[in-house]
Amino acid sequence: MKRIAVVSAVLDNPGACQKAFNDTLSAYSGIIRGRMGIPFEKEKISVVSVVLAGELDTINALTGKLGNIPGITVKTAISGELKEVY
Repeated sequence: MKRIAVVSAVLDNPGACQKAFNDTLSAYSGIIRGRMGIPFEKEKISVVSVVLAGELDTINALTGKLGNIPGITVKTAISGELKEVY
């Protein structure tokens, strides 16, 4: 069943981890519905929120890969199962 999720990520020192972060998101572009990033240049931190719609296993795979990138902290909120509408 499809789920909706919001992934919140804090990139400490984005210059060092932003490419890996963006490459990982690109690999899952099929489930991404929206993205918002806010750079805090003075603090050398970026905050990114990504809205996803997909299978739970796919969402978990993406968030696991993002969380394993050094310098990135990830938190995810996931909806309950959605019923298909016909």
